[in-house]
Amino acid sequence: MDSSVCALELLGVFLSGVAWLASLTTTLMSTWLTLSTELLATETFQLGLWETCVVQELGGLECRPYNSLLGLPQDVMLARTLMCVALAVGLLGFLLAIPGLHLVNSCRGQEDFRCKRGLKMSGGLLGLVAGILVLVPVSYIAHLAVTRFFDETVPEMIPRWEFGDALFCGWTAGFVHLLAGTLLVVSCLCLQNPDFHIRQTCEHTCLRIKTR
Repeated sequence: MDSSVCALELLGVFLSGVAWLASLTTTLMSTWLTLSTELLATETFQLGLWETCVVQELGGLECRPYNSLLGLPQDVMLARTLMCVALAVGLLGFLLAIPGLHLVNSCRGQEDFRCKRGLKMSGGLLGLVAGILVLVPVSYIAHLAVTRFFDETVPEMIPRWEFGDALFCGWTAGFVHLLAGTLLVVSCLCLQNPDFHIRQTCEHTCLRIKTR
């Protein structure tokens, strides 16, 4: 097997695991949006998918989970649902890509090549889907924050939500998911069946013998 193809698939699986961990971190972080006011300069409010927090300047942190699932804002509900689906899809793609690696002994038999290639291709495609699922809620929350921040109908004295660290972590996770899926798909497209090369070599050898 070509060493470059092996490097591509190993890098793809590694980045897929990193992207999934980053997506999990993004989902659990309470800093999707942050808010600070001039009246209470010693406190900062944080909005997450599962809870809201108040951070005090002296280091105190108090978080409260949402009381009701039905009472959640639509944007938070949508982001929570898509992030959970993205975690499931990303994990499934990561688990499917591992046995598809050339270095992993699995799927022994005549269908070894097709099975490995199919598993790795499925893992790559699921990685691409997971990346899109992560980028959609993160970008949507960011879009709402920008729209509300520059809303001229709201008085300037009213504080506005701003980007939190979770949004940047989510963008990173989404792009890494896309990169990992692309590497896995490219490694499948570059991979050729070794049996085909053997048959092709034998045919060329036979033709040379006959011509002589």
